Amino acid sequence: MPQSLSKVYIHVVFSTKHIQKVIPESLREELQRYIIGCLSNIKSYTEEIYINPDHLHALCTLPRTVTIAQLVSKMKAPSSKWLKTKGIPDFDWQDGYGAFSVSASGINTVKNIFVIKLYTTKIHTLKMSYDKCLKNMVLILMKSMFGIKKKVRLSALK
Repeated sequence: MPQSLSKVYIHVVFSTKHIQKVIPESLREELQRYIIGCLSNIKSYTEEIYINPDHLHALCTLPRTVTIAQLVSKMKAPSSKWLKTKGIPDFDWQDGYGAFSVSASGINTVKNIFVIKLYTTKIHTLKMSYDKCLKNMVLILMKSMFGIKKKVRLSALK
């Protein structure tokens, strides 16, 4: 079989420089569409994306010829330039990022986290969001690796 196939889902999280709340609500949906376009250009399918005033969450596929670092760069560089043209001249994303693989069975769980974020944007900081994301990933791993069926409280993972 001469072809190569892959379907790898990645949950990417990164913040604005110095975690400043500089992305206005009025640009959020347009910026989300712009980043989806950037990902589409590299053959990455976006399952879900949500941008907060100070950080971004994206659930997308990782194309087989693209590294995680390249994928993140293809999100950050053009969107940073785009935001500068929209009246935020000093805009920059942070240098780092978080990237977590997501199993096919975990996609809906991650999508639900994004939906919850839509309604809790004003009360979550990036650190709280990042910590909760890590805890959710640990829960998903524990359930899949050890066959845990019962509900585990996030507070038990502190």
